[in-house]
Amino acid sequence: MMRRTILAALLALALPACERLSEVGRPPALAPVASPTADPAWRPVTMPMPAPQESFAGGNSLWRPGSRTFLRDQRAASVGDLITVLVSIQDTAQLQNSTEREREGTDTLGIPRLLGLESSLTRLLPNSIDPTALVQTSGAQTTNGTGSVRRNETVTLRLAATVTQVLPNGNLVLAGRQQVRVNHELRDLNVTGVIRPQDIASDNTVKHDRLAEARIAYGGRGTLSDVQAPRYGQQLLDIVLPF
Repeated sequence: MMRRTILAALLALALPACERLSEVGRPPALAPVASPTADPAWRPVTMPMPAPQESFAGGNSLWRPGSRTFLRDQRAASVGDLITVLVSIQDTAQLQNSTEREREGTDTLGIPRLLGLESSLTRLLPNSIDPTALVQTSGAQTTNGTGSVRRNETVTLRLAATVTQVLPNGNLVLAGRQQVRVNHELRDLNVTGVIRPQDIASDNTVKHDRLAEARIAYGGRGTLSDVQAPRYGQQLLDIVLPF
């Protein structure tokens, strides 16, 4: 049983290594172009919807329902349309906390009179005792704590996303992925979220802060990422070792 456990652990460690060994001498492979809905992990988005309302078209009217102008609207509105997502994140946070606490306490417990039974304590206990001071406790606590957090992040990107779903209230679900390979380093960008059609600009772009349930991931893999990341054995030891 022990041998099987050790063998299974070695195989689990060897699988990522085999994948990396298959790429020796070659740059990381790009993912094939495919529909986001073909991903097994993709799921339709379900959100609270208002009650449906009937739309009435006026007679002899040049206005077409769903249009924002008399001319054809070039902005994304249907499944399969493309839209450019502008990601411009500039977050700066600085937090500092200080806590100081101190408490002292003294307690004394005695039984001077208890139905005459206090005289029996001298027979039960080997040494002479004072019934008025049976238990005496004291305690002192002191706590000092300080904390500081500083963060500065700047990310500026442009990414074309695809409309994967139109919700019953007209909101659009977006999903976009972009891969860029330079030499042996692959950069991968993923953006998903829900937007309102009225937040789309006239040039068919939308800012990332208009995305509800936004998921923005920017990372990569390759020779540089391998050097910066800890080894598999070190990651395993960090998880298993309790100290």
